[in-house]
Formats: sequence, structure tokens, C-alpha cells
Amino acid sequence: MTEPHVYEVFAIKYAAMPDRQPWMNFIGVDAHDGPLGLDFYIWLIQGGGRTWVIDIGYDREVAEKRGRTIIRNPVEGLELMGVDAAAVEDVVITHMHWDHVGNVGLFPRARIHVQDREMQYVTSRYMQYPAFRHAYELDHVLEMVKALYGERLVFHDGDQELAPGLSVHHVGGHTMGLQAVRVWTRRGWVVLASDASHLYPNMELSRPFPIVFHVGEMLEGHKKLRRLASSGDHLIPGHDPDVMRRYPAPRPELEGIVVRLDVEPVA
Repeated sequence: MTEPHVYEVFAIKYAAMPDRQPWMNFIGVDAHDGPLGLDFYIWLIQGGGRTWVIDIGYDREVAEKRGRTIIRNPVEGLELMGVDAAAVEDVVITHMHWDHVGNVGLFPRARIHVQDREMQYVTSRYMQYPAFRHAYELDHVLEMVKALYGERLVFHDGDQELAPGLSVHHVGGHTMGLQAVRVWTRRGWVVLASDASHLYPNMELSRPFPIVFHVGEMLEGHKKLRRLASSGDHLIPGHDPDVMRRYPAPRPELEGIVVRLDVEPVA
């Protein structure tokens, strides 16, 4: 067995949605629940002589179209970490919702890793229904089709190692083809859950997020994530503002923008 590389892992915040009511975040609202916002991240993994970008966020045009805010384009966050999007060679798309795949054109050299089932899903009969379709942007789907015809897509069917100590794992639930990323770090196996669990309470309390393709798969996916991670502290949800409080910035000037996930939490 190949010895895994030891990776550094960063969450880069690019947008926020501070005011969300409980029904927007959980199936089965508790009377004691209060408002809980979302942060929007991409993730950067570096090690073994390679750079991996996990998800690529959305841009200002889509933010305006959907009435969302954006702090900075995700590629600007990468620049703060010394990474030029135009030079990135590997991008992992956890799923193709509008806030995860909106900047394909800014990564012209990248191989784009996606699950078979996600590309199947976005062109399937389910897209007849607004309940499923509203979380996708047609232009983003077409960009991925262009990338396919340009021989830039790398398809994965389930769980697969991308490099020693770095792998993708099909979870489903939130979308048909959602995948999480498992990465070996100095503190053990960290799992980037992405939207398999938007918030810590989604998986800690088994209370699914309401934008969902298959509730049963989502709940089973939480169990899978726990098996993959070294501990609960090694599971990183996709949109929880608490991630920015639990983990330290890599440099003081990046406080509130980037946190490092390959070190122990500070809170």
C-alpha cells in the first residue's frame, strides 16, 4: 500500500447568508431553534507536490440573479493563498448546485472530477421538476458539458483514490451524485462533507437539510462520513459559520477569510 501524503487543508469563505429561519436548514423544526446562517466556502488542499481545489463557488452575476450576496469571487480567495486559478490542474466538484460550480471558465487548465451520477442527474427526468431544478443553473450545466466535450472531465463511480491520502466518496442524498472528500493530514483523516451536511447539527442530530434528493441516502451518508473521518472533530460541514470560529487562520491578515483544517480546532 502506498504511503499517504500529508496534506494541508484550508476553507476559504467567499459569501455569507446570515439570516435563515430554522425551516430553511432542517427537516423537522424544533420550537427552540433560532436563526442560523450559512457561510459559503471553497476548499484548498496542498501536498505531495500538487494543489487541489474543492468546489469553485459562484460569481457576482449569479449572486445578482439569485438575490445573494458575495464578498469576493472564490478565485480572489485563492489568490490570497498564493494560488492562481488559471494554473490549477485539479478541481473536484462535490455536486453541481449553483453555489459549487459557477466558475468553470476561470480554471481553464483543470481536470474536473465529478461523479457519474451527478452528470446523469442534471440531465435526467428529475430536472423536469422545479423542486430539483431550482438549485442548478443551466449555464453551469452547459459549461460542464463543454468541459466534457473538451476532454476535461474525470468521472468517478463511487469511492476512488485520487492520490495517496486523498480520495472521493459518493454520498448522495442532497443530490444524486454528491461526493465528499477524504484527506490525510497531520491530525488524521479529515472529511470535507460539503453539502452532505450543511451544518454541524444536520449530521450531529440527524436532522437533514431540506434541499434533498433522497432523505434516506442523506442520513445513511452521515454514517458513512463518520466512518471515514478520524473523529467527529475531523468532519467539516459545507456551510456552517462555526467552521470559521473553530479553526485558526493560517495568517493574521486572513482572519475571517481563510481557516486551516489540518490542525486541531481552537474552539
